Amino acid sequence: MTTIIVTGAAGFIGSALCRYLRANKIARIIGVDKMTYAASREALAGLKGDPDFTLLEIDICDGAKIIEILTTARPIGIIHLAAETHVDRSIDQPGDFLQANIVGTYALLEMVRQYLRMLPEDKQKQFRFLHVSTDEVYGSLGQSGSFTEDMAYAPNSPYAASKAASDHLARAWHKTFDLPVVISNCSNNYGPFQFPEKLIPLSIMKALGGQKLPIYGKGLNVRDWLYVEDHADALYQIFSRGRVGEKYNVGGASEYRNIDLVQELCALLDEALPQSAHRPHKNLIEFVADRPGHDERYAMDFSKLKKELGWQPRTTLPDGLRKTVAWYLQNRDWCEDIRRRKYGGERLGQTQAAGKS
Repeated sequence: MTTIIVTGAAGFIGSALCRYLRANKIARIIGVDKMTYAASREALAGLKGDPDFTLLEIDICDGAKIIEILTTARPIGIIHLAAETHVDRSIDQPGDFLQANIVGTYALLEMVRQYLRMLPEDKQKQFRFLHVSTDEVYGSLGQSGSFTEDMAYAPNSPYAASKAASDHLARAWHKTFDLPVVISNCSNNYGPFQFPEKLIPLSIMKALGGQKLPIYGKGLNVRDWLYVEDHADALYQIFSRGRVGEKYNVGGASEYRNIDLVQELCALLDEALPQSAHRPHKNLIEFVADRPGHDERYAMDFSKLKKELGWQPRTTLPDGLRKTVAWYLQNRDWCEDIRRRKYGGERLGQTQAAGKS
């Protein structure tokens, strides 16, 4: 059986990808994760006892350990998801994002370059490095249009800038050193096991406790929503069949304004919890000051992925939200443990701009 390394394997998307790969018996998986606050061993609990899955607690910046794994496991490729991802945290702690997303990606690319030099030519040609990124590198759209793969980057947050830089590194290592790199850029993900600092799980968690549901600005910012299990399928298709040196957008074909999304969540909670003292949950919505550099709209043109690899999302946003709400209602203990030990739902990203009091 072939081996694939997945970085960020205990994160939200990484764990979904590991579950997908093992459920379909695609390869032996070595998961690598630094196990920061957003990592979840529970998200990988279903793989416990699987002899073809291993989770290693390793920082991708640790080149010595990465090269040791590469030379021991002899993988056919790496799917690189390890990253700091939350915009609000990047406003408060930008240095963490530069270290994980830029330095970490650089270290990983260098170790792969070193590893490939050890392989015979036929094995080098089989290897793939899939660098997983975000739509936020493109910046903000107006009321029309979509992001395409050839658009110029215009990141507006420290998170987006750090991911844009890591994309550029991956491209440069392909062009300069002939590393077999493929890049993917995805829209907003949602689904089970998402850390509740992100909009959907945060809104669900707060609503269950009867807390106010904060909406930035007027709630008119638009995002394209992608169910995480659909994304996992797309990642494997890109990794296994995508063209080296190319990049592929991955979208959910589900554009919603933030206010409409949260109102839909409230309606689903009203339906699922008819005896709740907090019904109607939409009364918990509260508009708060917008965050700095808040992009107006994202939308993904993933026609290239559809045309070349035949992929398209299978989960509509209404169906995905219903499944997601049901999962969080059934896993309140997981949310409560996070609230108690890691993150209580407080607002992040309120650092004042220079010169402002």
